[in-house]
Parts: sequence; C-alpha cells; structure tokens
Amino acid sequence: MLVMVVGLNLLPVKFYGETEFWFAGLKVLTIVGLLILSIVLFFGGGPSHERLYFRYWKDPGATKELIVQGDAGRFVAALSTLLSSVLPFTFSPEMVVVTAGEVQSPRRNLPKIARNFFWRLIVFYIGGTIAISVICPSNAPALTSGSSGAAASPWVVGIKNAGIKGLDSVINAVVVTAAWSAGNSFLYLASRSLYSMACEGSAPRIFKRCTKQGVPIYAVIASSLFSLLAYMNVNSNAADVFNWLLNLVNTGGFISWVCCGIIYIRFRKACDVQNLPKSALVARSFLQPVGSYISLVIFGLLCLLNGFTVFFPSRWSVADFLSAYIGLPLFIVIYFVHRFLHRADSWAISSHEVDLKTGLAELEAEESLEEPKEGLRARFKRHVGRS
Repeated sequence: MLVMVVGLNLLPVKFYGETEFWFAGLKVLTIVGLLILSIVLFFGGGPSHERLYFRYWKDPGATKELIVQGDAGRFVAALSTLLSSVLPFTFSPEMVVVTAGEVQSPRRNLPKIARNFFWRLIVFYIGGTIAISVICPSNAPALTSGSSGAAASPWVVGIKNAGIKGLDSVINAVVVTAAWSAGNSFLYLASRSLYSMACEGSAPRIFKRCTKQGVPIYAVIASSLFSLLAYMNVNSNAADVFNWLLNLVNTGGFISWVCCGIIYIRFRKACDVQNLPKSALVARSFLQPVGSYISLVIFGLLCLLNGFTVFFPSRWSVADFLSAYIGLPLFIVIYFVHRFLHRADSWAISSHEVDLKTGLAELEAEESLEEPKEGLRARFKRHVGRS
C-alpha cells in the first residue's frame, strides 16, 4: 500500500485527483450507509429486532472516568478525548488551500470546497460520533484491549454486536481504503508544502525541481521517507515512540492554527488600512475577523493543555511530558534562529506595505476567460423558467 501511495504521488496531479475523487465517493457512500444503518438499529431493525435507543449512554455510560473519580474524572476524560480527537483534523483544512495552485478557477471553486468541508464535518464527523455511541458500547473488549487494526473500529464492533454477518468484513475493507486515501492526501500535502518552501527559499532548491508533468519529484521522494516511521507500530516498544511523534504532530497542528489566526488578523488589518472593501474578498465568513481571535484563544489553550494528564502524580512521565510540550520551545527556537539569520529584515511588514495586488489582475483575467460549470440548481431554475 505504501508503494502505491508514493507511486500515485509521483504521477501527474490529474491521477491523484481522479483517485481521490473515487476514494472520497467511496467514503461518503460508506458513512451515509453506516448512518442509515445506525438509525435502523436504533429503532430495532437489526436481525434481533432489539431496539437500542440510547441504552449505551446509560450503561456503560456516555462518559467514562479517567485518572480521578466522579465528575472531575469525567471532565478529565472529556478533555483528554477532545485533545486526542484533534489528530484526524490536523492539517486537513490546509488541504483545501494547498490544492489552490493546481485546481481550476481557485477563486471560484475554493470557497465552494471550503463550505462543503464545513458541512461534511458537521454531518459525517459529529453525526458519525453520535451514531457510534448508539451502536457500540464504550466498554467493548475490542476497544478497551488496546488492539489495533480495522477490527478495533467501533463501526465493526457495533455491526458484530448487531449480528449482521459479512458486513463487518466490508467495513474492514473500507477502513483500509480510507487509510490509503489519508496517506495519499497527506503525502501530497507534505510534498507540495516542501515544494512551496523551496520556491520561496526556505528549503533547499533541489525540492523545487519538477518533472515535465509538473510533479515536484524530489519533494515527493523526501516526504515519502517519513512514511517509513509507520513501521514503528510493528514493535510494541517502538509504538510508544510513534505515539510521542503523534503528540508532536498535535502540538504542530495547534501552533499552525494559532499562526493562521495571527496571519488572517494581519491580512484583514491590511485590507482595512489599504481601504480594500469586504466585497473584494472572494471567500468570506460571517464570523471573521472575530473568529480568528476566538481560534487564537481556543487553540492556544489546547496547545498548553496538550499533555495535561502527565501532571497527575500517577501519570507523570518525562518522555510523555517532552513529547507533548517539546514542540513549543522547538518552534520558538526555530523562529528566533530564522530572525537571527534574517536580522536585516523587519520583524513584521507594515499593514500599509502588505502586497495585496501583485498577480491579482492576471488571476482575475485568467478566470474571466473560463466558462463556469452550471450547477444542478442553476440548471433546474433554467428549465423551470423555460416552462
């Protein structure tokens, strides 16, 4: 599978896009089917005709205790779960932005993609979480034994508990396919990020070399080498090191989102200073710029709380503490080393001097020549208008 992921990223981007299109379709169909199945089991439509309702919310309970007992233990468990659940989202929103350089009509299509991404989070992730809590108890042996693989998926456990034969194997296959898709996407993200850094002089120039088809081949190869770390899960001792690396990724995600908030606040400040109207912004959110200040506070706190469980006497571990918090001083050191190497430059570009114009006219002219594809709603209105 790893070879296939690397091979796909070495091919022209259209092959990556086509593959992800089918992967995404498969995942969407699967999650929709699982949501429907959960509703059916909820009302007793399974082989045993036993109505589940919200029984697992009462026994063994919707929230378990962690480290301490009582409500405090349930709060600790909820906060720990929140921090752990960030990993699937880490750098996922950035995928929307990274594809801007290789997507058709980015000013028109990226806002649509971003809106779809938001609603998919609401329906598939939150809806999926509620559905899992309905069909799978939190004390299921496959979940609490520490086993790995698709067999430990709560969807698979819930389907087995319902007595539906054969479907768990299908879900196993889809889970593996979803993992393949995730590896494919994140290798694309890593290689394009490395390529962008090389183009702006922040990484060795060799990484901006591309094939005739526009694939940054050396950036893909260098990024793919890190995928070998996945084999650390084969050994139980090495798996601990792998979990430390995951903690570092979590910290990096929080820091990157804090930086994104700061950058957006400065961007909006530059727009105001240079009298750029809000109507000129192709992508707008009703929460902005207030949303950026909220994200600064929330992700700043989550970054500080990333390894909070190690501060309980029974859970103290130097290794866990370092894996949870080493990313913060490392980021600060790297930043100040960068500032020292570029000490001749100003610490921050003035809002009056932020370049909001270069390349904009060319991009607008290019998109004006492209015929936008007519959506289903527009086609429906056109046909209704004719009749």
